[in-house]
Amino acid sequence: MNPGTPPPDPRHRRPEGVTDATVEALGALSKALETAERARGALYDFHQLTGSADLALDDAVRLLRAAGHGRRADQVEREILGRNVIPGRWTFQIVEEYNSTYYDVFRTIEREIRQELAEGRDHLYEAEMKAARRTEGHPDHTAD
Repeated sequence: MNPGTPPPDPRHRRPEGVTDATVEALGALSKALETAERARGALYDFHQLTGSADLALDDAVRLLRAAGHGRRADQVEREILGRNVIPGRWTFQIVEEYNSTYYDVFRTIEREIRQELAEGRDHLYEAEMKAARRTEGHPDHTAD
């Protein structure tokens, strides 16, 4: 920490006996979970975009029919509308399986490890970095 700057706020202060190596390991685990969170968000984007595309096909089918292309409208209805995105699965099923098979397990184990090693305190690595990078006396660098 910078000389004269206060330590992190109490909920982000490392518990007694927690080593630098443990804080670094917990930081790496937290970063990995945050990356999985981003992947999960991208999966929800995929889910919603694919669903929106499927619903937009209703207009495409209607407009193809109105333009006199009934055979092609039928093809879109039959071959694309409501189609599985991977064998046997719509996007909501992929999201559900990601959550139950990977994400929920990851989150639970990260929480258990953080509870065991740091009394459940989160972002110790980042809180200590914030304290170390603070400019003493600057109003936008306060501990809160």
